[in-house]
Amino acid sequence: MGYLRFEKALMTNLEESLSRELLRTNRSGAYSCSTIVDCNTRKYHGLLVVPVPELDDENHVLLSSLDTTVIQHGAEFNLGLHKYSGDNYNPKGHKYIREFDCNKVPTTLYRVGGVLLKKEVVFQHYEDRILIRYTLVDAHSETKLRFKPFLAFRSVRQFTHENSVASRDYSNVENGISTCMYPGYPDLYMQFSKDNQFVFQPDWYHNVEYPKEQERGYASNEDLYVPGYFEMDIKKGESVVFAASTSVSNTGELKELFDKEVSERSPRDNFFHCLVNAAHQFHNRASNDDRYILAGYPWFKSRARDTFIALPGLTLSIEEQDYFELVMKTAERGLREFMEGKPLTVKIYEIDQPDVLLWAVWAIQQYERHVGSEKCFQMYGSLLKDIVYYIIDGKHPNLILKENGLLYSNGRDKAVTWMNSTVNGRPVVPRTGYIVEFNALWYNALCFCSSIATTGGDLEAASRLEKMAELCMHSFVDTFLNEYGYLFDYVDGDNVDWSVRPNMIFAVALEYSPLNKAQKKSVLDLCTRELLTPKGLRSLSPKSGGYNPMYVGPQTQRDHAYHQGTAWPWLGGFYMEACLRLHKRTRLSFIERQMVGYEDEMTRHCVGTIPELFDGNPPFNGRGAISFAINVAEILRTLEFLEKYKY
Repeated sequence: MGYLRFEKALMTNLEESLSRELLRTNRSGAYSCSTIVDCNTRKYHGLLVVPVPELDDENHVLLSSLDTTVIQHGAEFNLGLHKYSGDNYNPKGHKYIREFDCNKVPTTLYRVGGVLLKKEVVFQHYEDRILIRYTLVDAHSETKLRFKPFLAFRSVRQFTHENSVASRDYSNVENGISTCMYPGYPDLYMQFSKDNQFVFQPDWYHNVEYPKEQERGYASNEDLYVPGYFEMDIKKGESVVFAASTSVSNTGELKELFDKEVSERSPRDNFFHCLVNAAHQFHNRASNDDRYILAGYPWFKSRARDTFIALPGLTLSIEEQDYFELVMKTAERGLREFMEGKPLTVKIYEIDQPDVLLWAVWAIQQYERHVGSEKCFQMYGSLLKDIVYYIIDGKHPNLILKENGLLYSNGRDKAVTWMNSTVNGRPVVPRTGYIVEFNALWYNALCFCSSIATTGGDLEAASRLEKMAELCMHSFVDTFLNEYGYLFDYVDGDNVDWSVRPNMIFAVALEYSPLNKAQKKSVLDLCTRELLTPKGLRSLSPKSGGYNPMYVGPQTQRDHAYHQGTAWPWLGGFYMEACLRLHKRTRLSFIERQMVGYEDEMTRHCVGTIPELFDGNPPFNGRGAISFAINVAEILRTLEFLEKYKY
């Protein structure tokens, strides 16, 4: 049995199959996403979802779905599946599914009487083109296939409804048609690898419902436009390839193109290979060849903090140093533009957040661990120096170096840390003043930059940074360590946050720590007792006031729960790094058991990847974005650490 294979019993049980999603991306911003039974349950789902920069900065659903109907002896068997209002599923094509496998490419096998039809899907790399190959594996009579496209032409954040503005015009192209519902959108080309008949039969399908939007307290109904249907004969053993794209396809080459795309796919036959595949899905190459890391799917863009936290795990941990350097080349341009007060020419959001520069230093530190200090200095020595002195010289608008050697940030009225949820414009967790992970990262940055300065021969700078680090270390312990042996989350004058939160784990996990061994053990032990779950660290201890572990309900309810007890795998990655740094090989079996909790997710939620967060209480359901970069990255880094400590 394949690693990512689901039998008929699961596929035909909608309670099980509708909770499992599947994501394919083209590494240029477009994606294809639905459930494993091809029933869209989110407004973000679609067979072809692409950015349309001429309209806005959002993705847009062009082709929502494609229903396939098998016709024999005049009898029609529709393999599609849609949910309509009133808990009405139609046409219930999932009952024909015999098995589903996505070890290499998503493959669905349908059985309709004596007909055995195989469907395989790939998204062409760097092109806005989805390819679907249908193979008639077995049939005892003449067989026809009918294909009915459901069109949306709308932003992923909106819905479409029947209207008189939508254009019904279409043009015939080779083995298909092109159409565009609204001005400003690209044409959608729908073509086949063989001749077919298109029957123009325009209609709107009303009240298509998306249950995931209902769960989240949003509107959940829309109407989809069907321009007509394609029909063709197919013989036993024959394959037909369908292409939906924003540019015309050469239909004579579609079969060859499909084979080529399949040959470039690596199998997802184990936990590690699934994570590598997921890592590649966050790659994003812009038209000008800039390279980015997307923070997550289906709604996140490239965010600065996420980029630097995710970058080492998504690249260095899987021996893809080249892509690290490509992303850093783009990110460095953005960092320098920010530090020089220039308009940004990169599409990296939130680069002004005060901890972004500290995470950039940390990312480069991971690069140094893989390539050595000499090459690191050659590549990024100048950037490291400019970052650390930008902070020292007080040029950052919200990162102030105080006389005690600690960094101060104002987060009373605006969220400035990764705990960034807001309600009515105010942060739910207003972390302000001396923030614990900011200063753990700052101490680490001073020590690391001192080491790099030594490598570069700048002994004066190295000595200065070393002295600053020593001052920072003493102040860190005096400010954050309390009598109960854990660290305050933030300190702002007399305002001290006693909440037990996971941000203190960085003071143990980072290569340079301001804590001694006994202090590290005390912090780690408390994180183990109160924060650790099989899915990462809780964002708040159950013993702390305001604990709210269930990320469910309408937007405001979810915002209040976002960082008040939910579990985050990426924090679990730093926790496991802290375990290994402190206890070395004695914790290997413990870490391996922790990894089982993540491997379980490979066949749940979004198949083959890790969602954004989990409920903090059993059964630890996955929530939020279906695939999240920093989570995948930290699990990959943990696997790398496990291999390092084993040998």
